[in-house]
Amino acid sequence: MFSDREAPLYEIKANLFKGLAHPARIRILEILAGSPGQSCPVSELLEGTGLEASHLSQHLATLRRHRVVTSVRTANSVTYSLAHPTIAELLAIARTFLLDTLAETREQLEAASALPSVAAHGGGTR
Repeated sequence: MFSDREAPLYEIKANLFKGLAHPARIRILEILAGSPGQSCPVSELLEGTGLEASHLSQHLATLRRHRVVTSVRTANSVTYSLAHPTIAELLAIARTFLLDTLAETREQLEAASALPSVAAHGGGTR
């Protein structure tokens, strides 16, 4: 499939997508991407996601483990940041993909609605 030399590179890419593979983590990243300096304190992430603190902590740990975010502790506050600014670009591309997919679905629904109606016959067997 791929060489032993290439395998670690594909593993790094796969781990990035593993880190992104939960709706709450995507929301966390969107909040960070939209924040000044692409970073914000945990309190803002709690408010923006509506998650319980323990669940947010688990998701942030996953994002840190997959090197998608970094954190800095200052006194009693922890601030999270995107590990790389292009993560925001990746989120924008994913949103474009989502919007294009939804547009195609809407077109298919409109086409299906325009099909001639099918009359049900009462004489079927039961």
